[in-house]
Amino acid sequence: MNGGRPPAMSDVALLAGVSHQTVSRVLNDHPSVRPETRQRVQAAIAELGYRRNTAARTLVTRRSGAIGVMTSGSALFGPTSTLIAIEGAARDAGLFVSVATVRRWEADALHRALEHFMDQGVDGLVVVAAHDDAVRVVTAFDAPVPVVMVGPRDLEVGAIHAVSVDQYGGARLATRHLVGLGHRGVVHLAGPQDWIDGRERVRGWRDELAAAGLAAGAPIEGDWTADRGYAVGRAMVAGELPTAVFAANDQLALGLLHAFAEAGVRVPDDVSVVGFDDVDGSAHFVPPLTTVRQEFGALGRRCLEMLRAAIAGEPVLPDVIAPRLVVRSSTAPPRSGS
Repeated sequence: MNGGRPPAMSDVALLAGVSHQTVSRVLNDHPSVRPETRQRVQAAIAELGYRRNTAARTLVTRRSGAIGVMTSGSALFGPTSTLIAIEGAARDAGLFVSVATVRRWEADALHRALEHFMDQGVDGLVVVAAHDDAVRVVTAFDAPVPVVMVGPRDLEVGAIHAVSVDQYGGARLATRHLVGLGHRGVVHLAGPQDWIDGRERVRGWRDELAAAGLAAGAPIEGDWTADRGYAVGRAMVAGELPTAVFAANDQLALGLLHAFAEAGVRVPDDVSVVGFDDVDGSAHFVPPLTTVRQEFGALGRRCLEMLRAAIAGEPVLPDVIAPRLVVRSSTAPPRSGS
């Protein structure tokens, strides 16, 4: 069909029996294309092996089709899952993703990362940052392109837009589940309080107990590691064992389960445990862990929708993605007499 040259958009239009403009609309995910037409164009693209000319597209639209994603490079489940979800959503939208890792959230590091992105002509930025240092540095920075920050709630500073999972609501779900089982005292093993997620989960736990007419007391200081959960679990076994513990993430919960099993404490007969995240494998903890699932796929898609709207100059409002409780066998009504 093309005499040995790479297939062009006109070849796709001819094979699909549509106009050049319709092919362009399909490539740019325009909503006005009928599903059957979209399917026919996509089939023609696949058959011809068509690849859009990014350089030409940039000259015409003044957009590169590339976005930058800035992350701390943390191996923690939440940031890693968020990055993967954003990259997948961007790929589905036909966008190229460039990633820069910022080890320390300081102005100089941010400048270097931004220069890296600007050299690539990105249309917008996503910052995966649920830590106070990151929020402080990014919100003080005047980025030349729209920015969506994943982590803060209800943040709207200039060209910066916020989207997050509802950490507060998730903590209330976890606590409400334990209270509904009959636990009158729910201990919270908290995440670090310089993380937004850690603070929001404490706040949700405290407010849900208050709504039930129960005293919260002070949360137990923690981090995000199974080692800390194990240490706290050993201390609980040596002292007064609560009937229920809400751990701020699944790794903390895993450490608790290890300490309890080692001491012969039965979960959930002697103590119920709830985590947060629903990490891969949490259904195979011993016992399988009741936890709060963060919907990272929905978070990634919404993040890209907001960024594309901001790039197009459309109004963008902060958004929060609802989590859901996953009930397994690590929770039960409190032991008799408790």
